[in-house]
Amino acid sequence: MLTGLNHLTLAVSDLNRSLAFYRDVLQLRVEATWDAGAYLSLPGLWLCLSLDPLRSSEPCTDYTHYAFSLNAADFSTFVAKLKAANVQEWRDNRSEGASFYFLDPDGHKLEAHVGDLASRLAACRQKPYAGMRFYDES
Repeated sequence: MLTGLNHLTLAVSDLNRSLAFYRDVLQLRVEATWDAGAYLSLPGLWLCLSLDPLRSSEPCTDYTHYAFSLNAADFSTFVAKLKAANVQEWRDNRSEGASFYFLDPDGHKLEAHVGDLASRLAACRQKPYAGMRFYDES
């Protein structure tokens, strides 16, 4: 049985550039590096950067993305830091909670989000998506 998300691995085209982005801009902790990769972390998250010559820096057109949590008090400062680093925004926020959608140097779609599943479900109960059903434990 699954117990949670173990780690994320992102294919990157330039390891040094991506390592600098995740370390310096997003402030993940570097745990280990090697010729073709790096392990970084945040509390509860293990991220692997893996050098891949097949990786294109063009973002995909679908909505697949990876969201990082942050406190509401830190949101404005964090977004200002991303904008100062000329990070590209890829979408406007259309849902509950403050969010900033941005691209990493390889075009991976990322999000900085204030809120959690409980706050999202509460907002959806007030204004459900088309066809939405809730599965409460009873």
